Amino acid sequence: MTEQRRGIILIGAPGSGKGTQAKKMKAALGYAHISTGDLLRAAVAEDSELGRKAKGYMDEGQLVPDSLVIDLLKEALGGPEAQQGFILDGFPRTMAQADALDAEVTVDRVVALQVPFDLIEERITGRRMSKSGHVYHVKHNPPKVDGVCDATGEALYQRSDDTAPKVVARLAKFESETRAVIAHYQHKGVVVEVDGVGDPSEIFTRVMAVL
Repeated sequence: MTEQRRGIILIGAPGSGKGTQAKKMKAALGYAHISTGDLLRAAVAEDSELGRKAKGYMDEGQLVPDSLVIDLLKEALGGPEAQQGFILDGFPRTMAQADALDAEVTVDRVVALQVPFDLIEERITGRRMSKSGHVYHVKHNPPKVDGVCDATGEALYQRSDDTAPKVVARLAKFESETRAVIAHYQHKGVVVEVDGVGDPSEIFTRVMAVL
């Protein structure tokens, strides 16, 4: 039996802005922001057994197997922050994940961010990050000093799955697997499409207008 909690899914291709919008939604709604990408990277950083298994897939730009991601997600949904409500960022990506989620909780709304693939590739390949989680773009939002985080002075790096060949592979996976997930929730009548191109604040206004 599914548990009744307020639940929102942010869905879209890699680099469509899900993480940025989820953080804004968390601040506005008070819901937990659950990013499977963040959960996986934390597991890798901790060098846990799950993290070691996931790292091999992530380094190749491949999706981590459903069983590993589902276990992480269930743990996060059981945490105290998620009891009022949750915003899922990067999950579900496959029908197996969607089925597992449907067995646990009820999703009220699925926000599908619409961004052209050529813009997504430019966004991702130009992205640079600090270990503290600050994000820059070499063209649109560069740091004051090349390769150095403005806030912390840490060296910036490019994630291993943000290179052009791996981005192409990730977008192909989205087409072959995640499109079916969107169709699944469209059948349930909970999907709303939002234009994901433009200033993040403008996009956030569009998102909140459909919730």
